[in-house]
Amino acid sequence: MLPAAKTYEELLEKFRWDVPEFFNIGVSVCDRWAKREPDRTALIFIDQSGTTSHISFSQLMAQSNRMANLFAGMGIQRGDRIGILLPQAPETAFAHIAAYKIGAIAVPLFTLFGAEALEYRLGNAGVAMLVTDCEGAGKIAAIRSQLPALKNIATIDGPCAGSTDLHAALEDQSETFEPVMTRADDPALIIYTSGTTGQPKGALHAHRTLLGHLPGMEMSHDLFPHPGDRIWTPADWAWIGGLLDVLLPALHHGVPVVAHRFAKFTGEAAFQLIQDYNIRNAFIPPTALKVMRSVTNPGQRWKLDMRSIFSGGETLGSELLEWGRDTFGITINEAYGQTECNLVVSSCGSLMPSRPGIMGRPVPGHNVSIIDDVGLEVQPGVLGNIAVRSPDPVMFLGYWQNPRATEAKFINDWLLTGDQGVMEDDGWIRFVGRDDDVITSSGYRIGPGEIEDCLIAHRAIRMCGVVGKPDTKRTEIVKAYILLEKGVDGTDALAREIQDWVKQRLAAHEYPREVTFVDALPMTTTGKIIRKSLRAQAIGEIDT
Repeated sequence: MLPAAKTYEELLEKFRWDVPEFFNIGVSVCDRWAKREPDRTALIFIDQSGTTSHISFSQLMAQSNRMANLFAGMGIQRGDRIGILLPQAPETAFAHIAAYKIGAIAVPLFTLFGAEALEYRLGNAGVAMLVTDCEGAGKIAAIRSQLPALKNIATIDGPCAGSTDLHAALEDQSETFEPVMTRADDPALIIYTSGTTGQPKGALHAHRTLLGHLPGMEMSHDLFPHPGDRIWTPADWAWIGGLLDVLLPALHHGVPVVAHRFAKFTGEAAFQLIQDYNIRNAFIPPTALKVMRSVTNPGQRWKLDMRSIFSGGETLGSELLEWGRDTFGITINEAYGQTECNLVVSSCGSLMPSRPGIMGRPVPGHNVSIIDDVGLEVQPGVLGNIAVRSPDPVMFLGYWQNPRATEAKFINDWLLTGDQGVMEDDGWIRFVGRDDDVITSSGYRIGPGEIEDCLIAHRAIRMCGVVGKPDTKRTEIVKAYILLEKGVDGTDALAREIQDWVKQRLAAHEYPREVTFVDALPMTTTGKIIRKSLRAQAIGEIDT
């Protein structure tokens, strides 16, 4: 979508949006290429045993068509929600594409979610069909009675109790399917994002969001695609970074996507994968980059031929950027966005020198600015709210069944990112900090509200406050300050029990790595916990 250009200014001058009235993600990322170059490689999948499968676009179309017919035969209609609880795997791509082709709404779900986290998301979205594996089906079995909308579960690894054997069911389905005509503004997927209070919110995106992501994805990969490009990310496809920063845009451009789920992510394993599968492009979150940086002499131990890497979620420092140049011979580009409005700011090493500590410039097509609390743009150098002007093709339609939260996300026609920043004189945007309580840990954005709700259900806990505590490896760790019920002793054993409580019900990445039992919590006069005070306390603990 981006035009050829030699400077950022030329890019801005030449760029124009091209969003048609009718657009379908499934057709764009699959059928278009299957009809043009059927043997072109779409996916390269490495399973847990190391076996590699190459999946062409014609195979991608055939399998997604079979799945679309299966969904339709099971009664899934336009607008129904289809949950996808799977890791990086071919069936994950098939299910997404099939959902888009039939006009349904895909709901990607993280495989490490526990039963409580899944129950809320599946119930809130009213998911009617779930594609998962036997491990996922086992989690659902305990909560299925609480999910009246969920009519069918299909598993990719054979039959399980209460589910359909997906591959057996697909054998009788036709490889021919006529995708429904969807408008660019029709809903396509719901991605749940963590909030600061209460349960997560479902960001509802239209089919046009793929087109909206393209300029940012292309800019962050030094004007992607180039001949020979092949892309990979360790980020799960359930998150917007894996799905819409990598999988769907790459397939749209006909670029092969390498898919692999590490049993445990290590720097050595990442370098080995990059070498063995001739990976040229990658989205690697900062935490993963830090893990890779701990490996000694990677350039001497592996043959690396990367063309582009981009990272996001936090600002990269000068040391990490320098390591990237030394290791890969390229500048790691930084990009910025959020689930509701993604990839709107980026650097681009092929067009402009990077600036450590400053995340980038507005991506062409996106009006990004710094505004004050009443919605007026501020002068360069003045701290304010990072905001994106509506309408914008990448911007969400709203929060699923939550108009109040949607309204609160905007001031006039500006979408508030919830982050503070400064615009430099020449248009570079410097991220300063969040104005909310969202925790950034190992590349995940974690809302404290859901964790607090989970903790408060524990028999021993009267009240609690959850904040992010700065951490050199993970950016932040989840820290819980807990006020116990009368008569309960705050022992190490109880702390471990509380940690396991969250792990099992929410997700392994959301459990509090530190638990501190307190005699009181800082409260407002209206009875709300003052997380700002707890964050200051957590920071103070680092120095003691």
